[in-house]
Amino acid sequence: MAIELTDSNFDELVLKSDKPVLVDFWAEWCGPCRMVGPVVEELSKDYDGRAVVGKVDVDSNPGISMKYGIRNIPTILFFKGGEIVDKQVGAVPKSVLAGKIDGQL
Repeated sequence: MAIELTDSNFDELVLKSDKPVLVDFWAEWCGPCRMVGPVVEELSKDYDGRAVVGKVDVDSNPGISMKYGIRNIPTILFFKGGEIVDKQVGAVPKSVLAGKIDGQL
């Protein structure tokens, strides 16, 4: 299951992670986010132990959303070593996201 990321736990779980991290910025009211949600959950199972997969509810966590300039959702950021290494805006097939994670492993 994807980890629920918040303004308060983001630094610890994402920036300090020793594994690649996928962060899905989403909101309950966002149609494309609901399409991407199940894909993100599948990826969290597929990459369990090899990568961290988390979700940020932009409505509940405006601080982290603002820090990374999230204007459109879904936006998926890929982190490695505390730095953004890739970005995907909008709904895409699972294979695209998996390929981006694989590139960081």
